Amino acid sequence: MSIQGSLGTFLGVEMAKPKVGFFELSSCEGCQLQLLNNEATLLEFLSLLEVVYFREGMTEKSNDYDIAFVEGSITRDDEIERLKEIRHNAKIVVALGSCACFGGVNQLKNRFHDLEWVKKEVYGDYPISTRKAAPIADFIDIDLEIYGCPVKKEEVERIVSRLVLGKAVTHPQYPVCMECKANENICLFELGEPCLGPVTRAGCDSWCPSNRLGCWGCRGPAPAANFKQLKEIVKRYNIPVERLLDRLECFGGFQNIVTDMRGSGGKGENET
Repeated sequence: MSIQGSLGTFLGVEMAKPKVGFFELSSCEGCQLQLLNNEATLLEFLSLLEVVYFREGMTEKSNDYDIAFVEGSITRDDEIERLKEIRHNAKIVVALGSCACFGGVNQLKNRFHDLEWVKKEVYGDYPISTRKAAPIADFIDIDLEIYGCPVKKEEVERIVSRLVLGKAVTHPQYPVCMECKANENICLFELGEPCLGPVTRAGCDSWCPSNRLGCWGCRGPAPAANFKQLKEIVKRYNIPVERLLDRLECFGGFQNIVTDMRGSGGKGENET
């Protein structure tokens, strides 16, 4: 990848300073806001980059960028064209947050299987364009995903630093439960709270469980996640399967698992 500009030198080697754009599709823009809220290290973070497009943080705009961070899912036809233009301009495209990676909360409307009904219920007679919500990888090739709803500021900084230095970016291969245990948290199942920590990809430092909120799986499934064991845990603690399914459906990362569980009789409110 050819990158313009310079960060200065590191061990005598000139460092590249990439031009970066931040973009949003259908989303709350919370992932971009996370970056702006990172006041303690914001200046140091921005020193790694030349930000040329960031509607939430600046008025200047340029389509000359090396890396595009895209937040949000596709819910309209015009967003597909905009996304393809971003892909055309960028050397690297990063899916930023759960909406971009999995469809996010937006994809909950898909389970109604009748978008006209959904549109009528939400907007009444107001004319609006809509389509089935989908992650951006359904329409373009992406180079990297950063998970979470919202993303973890520290993780974004780590990943961007590695991109700038030309180093490989890797994600944890273990579940949130391991981070939770390392943080010496009480297992929320013991408190009667369902939690997707056993099957969700780590990297958030058990953000929600550490604040006494069971994991909702915003980071998607961990590699080789043991869903059979999760169902046994839920049964052991007398938590209805439907409560588990609500969490698995929330951000879209577990859609195949939800389909399998519902197909195997996981609909009953009192079923465990």
